[in-house]
Amino acid sequence: MSEFANVTVVKKANIYFDGKVTSRTVLFPDGTKKTLGIMQPGEYEFSTGLAEIMEIISGDLEWHLKGEAGWKKVAGGEAFTVPANSAFVMRVATVTDYCCSFLA
Repeated sequence: MSEFANVTVVKKANIYFDGKVTSRTVLFPDGTKKTLGIMQPGEYEFSTGLAEIMEIISGDLEWHLKGEAGWKKVAGGEAFTVPANSAFVMRVATVTDYCCSFLA
């Protein structure tokens, strides 16, 4: 899906890591939420209450769940899932465009 119809976009940006990771929240009529954002090269740790699907639109990175060994590579056109109530680390190699879907 390359575009979303009939949504509400929250004007206020989500800004993390001194502006190296930014996103906008998109709300859907059914109550679901996504964020669309950009990550600059660097290493970032996030935690989540809800499970997430991180869709990489362009760019590439490596990621792993906090406390687990080994990194998994993901690039534009690929996605990975983060379980609820977890933390994950991303090592972003190039400017990366992403869509994060929060699962109920």
